Amino acid sequence: MSALEQRLVERIHREGPLPFDAFVEEALYGDGGFFASGHGAGRAGADFVTSPEVGPLFGALVARYLDRVWRELGRPDPFVVIEAGAGRGRLAADVLAAAPECAPALRYVLVERSEELRAAQRERLTIEPFDEALGPGAPDPDDPDGPDLVPVTGIGPIVTALDDLPAVHVTGVVLANELLDNLPFRVVERAPGGWLEVRVAHDGERFVESVLPAAEHLAAEADLVASGDAPPGTRLPVPDAATAWLRNAAARLRKGRVLLVDYAASGAELATRGQAGWLRTFRAHERGGPPLDAPGTQDITVDVPVEFVVHAAARAGLGLLTDRSQADWLRGLGLDDLVAEARTQWDARAHVADLEALRHRSRVSEGTALTDPAGLGAHRVLEFRTG
Repeated sequence: MSALEQRLVERIHREGPLPFDAFVEEALYGDGGFFASGHGAGRAGADFVTSPEVGPLFGALVARYLDRVWRELGRPDPFVVIEAGAGRGRLAADVLAAAPECAPALRYVLVERSEELRAAQRERLTIEPFDEALGPGAPDPDDPDGPDLVPVTGIGPIVTALDDLPAVHVTGVVLANELLDNLPFRVVERAPGGWLEVRVAHDGERFVESVLPAAEHLAAEADLVASGDAPPGTRLPVPDAATAWLRNAAARLRKGRVLLVDYAASGAELATRGQAGWLRTFRAHERGGPPLDAPGTQDITVDVPVEFVVHAAARAGLGLLTDRSQADWLRGLGLDDLVAEARTQWDARAHVADLEALRHRSRVSEGTALTDPAGLGAHRVLEFRTG
């Protein structure tokens, strides 16, 4: 039994069956957990592929999105982009490589809980101390004797890294690509008399489910996820941690956008799929085992219930702007034109097969992968605005 498993067993003995989110928190982020141990997105030696790992095209299109928001917000300087769940920094590196128009104003804040993944960011990016990311500062011209400093403009891009959302108020974008699906969540089951909660116990040999009546608050949240009738036996995720994260993200923005790209579906669709359809595990680019097996060795991921997230965002003061598939969202940013241009260049240089030609061929393949309706293209893009 691993040290992580032993801790979980001891906690169960002390507290009784654990809520599912407590189990997921330890399995993914605790000492010896999946992400805490440096596992995650990537190709060789990693566990699953997200859109940035497909190639630089996704980052180039995100850079276009950031430019669009920057212009809509009146070209603020500094323009702060907070990427939550930034992993090894691949998306940030691709955004910067695309040389967005907002670059001189850009402060890019990588937020990643895993110390090992934050260390890997330094292999791709020059990371500055956070207290310099919004500076250096100069006296406020309207209050030169005041205590606050006004950031100097035109010195971006500056990149910094933290283990949590920064405790500052900024103008810009909070971006999360495939984060909410990895935030801890509760599991509920509909019974004839109301909702039950699925918890995690240990039978002396392995972790097992334990079903208990759901607390009043959890039952109310389950009703929001279901967004309608759910027949007895229906199981659904209740992403309480996503609610807290949205509230914290909204609190960081004076003005701007929150952009979520993730596995997501309606409550009705989740109910139809069943737990095996919305709760998955991954390890070494393969589907893993049951979610209670071998905690710390596999990713545990859940489809995000859309109506619940939109409701939670509204409670946090965020208004929905966009709800589209990733394929449609990327096409709206000009993906088809970039792929068509790359295809033309590949056709013209295929006989040469040099690095430039191969780069164009790769972009065509990236476009296909990013818009695949049976894969990444089916991700949901939810964009919210403050106010």
